[in-house]
Amino acid sequence: MAKLIYSMITSLDGYAEAAEGDLGRGAGDEEVHTFIGDVFRPVKTFLYGRRMYETMVFWETAHAEPDVPPYIVQYARDWQAADKIVYSTTLESVSSERTRIERSFDPDAVRRLKEESEHDLSVDGPNLAAQAIAAGLVDEYHLFVTTSVVGGGKRFFPDGVRLDLDLVDQRSFPSGLIYAHYRTR
Repeated sequence: MAKLIYSMITSLDGYAEAAEGDLGRGAGDEEVHTFIGDVFRPVKTFLYGRRMYETMVFWETAHAEPDVPPYIVQYARDWQAADKIVYSTTLESVSSERTRIERSFDPDAVRRLKEESEHDLSVDGPNLAAQAIAAGLVDEYHLFVTTSVVGGGKRFFPDGVRLDLDLVDQRSFPSGLIYAHYRTR
């Protein structure tokens, strides 16, 4: 059975989306990007909300940009090879291959997808992840914590949830970014 992984870049104070501005520095250098690519290469299905999909669809054509470094090309190729499911009531069409739209998040359908898949899945975006967490579907959490405190926004973990997790791995980068990998107990 495949694992469902929730991962986001998050601020030091726990926000996956800042109320204003971005989440700060630390996630854009080659070492971090290569690491993220290596960690998520085994993921073959990405579950997105509309806004996260609209951010990530950049990877459909990123390899064609001029002077793209090899680590960006690799990440783009890995993303293009994966299936994408976009949960949205408003998105009319998709602009990437291997992508389909679902109008609502169905925990039972995701549970079946996990049972039938030979490769791990990832849920991305705090709103969609909150639904997966509430349904008890998330097996692992991968946090990439920046050095910024942003004071508000959308939290990585939804309010009202209690989880007992085991730390599996951790790493710090020269940029100050900290990676923490947890598994549900």
